[in-house]
Amino acid sequence: MLTLTQVAATKVEEFLNRHERPEALLRVRVVGGGCSGFQYQLALDDESRDGDQIIEQNGVRILVDQRSLPYLNGTEIDYVEDIMGAGFRFNNPNAASSCGCGESFQV
Repeated sequence: MLTLTQVAATKVEEFLNRHERPEALLRVRVVGGGCSGFQYQLALDDESRDGDQIIEQNGVRILVDQRSLPYLNGTEIDYVEDIMGAGFRFNNPNAASSCGCGESFQV
């Protein structure tokens, strides 16, 4: 199961409201690329597609396609603000390694 922390959910809701899309869903995908082989992708979507799993966490509806689901199982998405900047951080127990910036990973 994929989880979204309360802090991350609050940031998603703020974004949706600021862009006047309060009913949009958050699509989370794993795609090929990055310096470690795979990278995370976040996008807004208005509806689910065939095979999507819909997960509701802290008031946010999340879509995950069947291909990405095994890579994201057990992953926690958090929102972090530190001296390196602010953004969503993926804590993925399936990742054998990740790049220094945390944007891509290897299984």
